Amino acid sequence: MKKAFSRTQRLLGSEAMTRLSYCHILLFGVGGVGSFAAEALVRSGLGSITLVDDDVVCESNLNRQIHATVDTIGQSKVQVMKKRLLAINPDCNVTAISHFYLPGDGEKLITQKYDYIIDAIDTVSAKIDIILTAQMLDIPVLSCMGTGNKLHPDLLKIADIFDTSVCPLCRVMRSELRKRGVTHLKVVYSPEPPICPKKDESGTDESLQGDKPRRSVPGSTAFVPPAAGLLAASEAVLDLIHQ
Repeated sequence: MKKAFSRTQRLLGSEAMTRLSYCHILLFGVGGVGSFAAEALVRSGLGSITLVDDDVVCESNLNRQIHATVDTIGQSKVQVMKKRLLAINPDCNVTAISHFYLPGDGEKLITQKYDYIIDAIDTVSAKIDIILTAQMLDIPVLSCMGTGNKLHPDLLKIADIFDTSVCPLCRVMRSELRKRGVTHLKVVYSPEPPICPKKDESGTDESLQGDKPRRSVPGSTAFVPPAAGLLAASEAVLDLIHQ
């Protein structure tokens, strides 16, 4: 696979590529953001990646998730993503864990064998638990904020959570992290004001599907969540090669 990463090596250098080949990233969430982050990381020459997500591919994922096709609907996202990543780089060590992260899970899922953590899940309580566990173990963590109800990928940026504005998820996270004594956290976020989603006129309202009613389902595009995933992957790679 030497030629596979030759173009990247021309920019990063052989020493950085070697370092990256020994790194292991733990990625929580393999949706619109996480699936693109995972693929970009493996296409960059990452040596090992562990994917954690309990969801399956569904039809409404087709507009923004890189592993979603009509052929993968109903299949485990982490397993589909693993197969895709190994088709890109068979030498990458890919671990797929089908698991819904709950507060307290960090003790069994997050260990010091990981060099970096990307949080690309939606649940605030789980995000906080991942962040606290990562910081306790001194593992660099990058947390992805809200990308739903937004149209402009060019507004996405890397920032400290306490320097963010506008994003509703950022506001909640700042408040909760302050309560827990967290003073810094690197995030991917957008200051774009969220758009109020239009009423679902398709007759397939996602909020009514499944065993439980869901809160209002955000609108999404093929460009904002994927762009956030690519930005997260870029930042992770640059952080790792400059450690």
